[in-house]
Amino acid sequence: MAKADSATHVTFGAFLDAYIAYDRGRPRSLDRGFTTQAARHSEFNVNLAHVEAVLSAPRVRGRLALQAGTSVQVNYAGEPRLGNTSGGDLSRVLQEAFAGYELRPGLWLDAGVFFSNVGMEGWLSRDNTTYTRSLVADYSPYYSSGARMVWQATSNLAVRVDVVNGWQNISENNEGKSVGVRLDRTVGKHTSVSWYALAGNEAGGHAEFDVPARVRLFNGLGVRTRALKRLDLTAQIDLGRESTPDSAGTNRSARTWYGGMAAARLALTPRTALAGRVEHYADRHQVVGVTGTALPLRASGGSLGLDMQVAPALTWRTEARVLANRDAVFVDRAAPSGLAKRNAVLVTSLALSY
Repeated sequence: MAKADSATHVTFGAFLDAYIAYDRGRPRSLDRGFTTQAARHSEFNVNLAHVEAVLSAPRVRGRLALQAGTSVQVNYAGEPRLGNTSGGDLSRVLQEAFAGYELRPGLWLDAGVFFSNVGMEGWLSRDNTTYTRSLVADYSPYYSSGARMVWQATSNLAVRVDVVNGWQNISENNEGKSVGVRLDRTVGKHTSVSWYALAGNEAGGHAEFDVPARVRLFNGLGVRTRALKRLDLTAQIDLGRESTPDSAGTNRSARTWYGGMAAARLALTPRTALAGRVEHYADRHQVVGVTGTALPLRASGGSLGLDMQVAPALTWRTEARVLANRDAVFVDRAAPSGLAKRNAVLVTSLALSY
């Protein structure tokens, strides 16, 4: 009988995603709105770069990944700063920084900063069907800070329970904590179904520290499947609700938002693939999808891209994306009002993984 590996292993890795994007609205600031990915117009830049160290040992694990890039600047812009320490200056550097202990076979307890429990699109572009992210991905948490239990209950079912600071924040904005749950179920050989939820108080800040809670409830359902030998499909639908008290803290009104997307990847050859996505998102009360105007985000769109594996560690991705909103909320230099109902972007990226 082979002896169990009792050694401690540390592996190192790196990722670099460089890009240039052309936005049809040609924003004067060069900052592109409503996205974390390809966040600058007509500018060669780095979307995301990270270095990592991953530790694995008997009953112990961990990952430390430090990052930078325009996507990081955008995604961590909302980090609270309550007090003189922590805040976005520290938070944006930490992609993941957690330590874990195996309580029993298949049951892990991790603590620190880690990727969130929600959604079907991840933070790293190399892991997603399309280069750009859907609106449901960009307006839900990519990361969390706290503790999580991850249990491989059976060969077909994984269960995760989180207790975290809140809705995508490493630094706290109140004294409450949020609870997250995720179930991933494998069905057959080529399909997995996921349900995820996150609930907590999102009231916070110096002026709001002692006000009644704004309870945010969020959940979604996602599916991944290999429909054909060369065709992979991913889809999800999300629904959120936030209860907001009046100034007296007695009566509450509920504000909801929802969204969905479906993405497909068709392998043309072993090194090339077509990828596309359709999506819809509606946040009438601007709970999380804030437009910067009095008009809400109620948008539909689609994208189409070509991926090429130039070398084993090098990927070239090009994508065109179009969004159409019911009202004019997209920056457009040519529009009389400076805003338009439609936005289009063409982006090309070269990504190196090690």
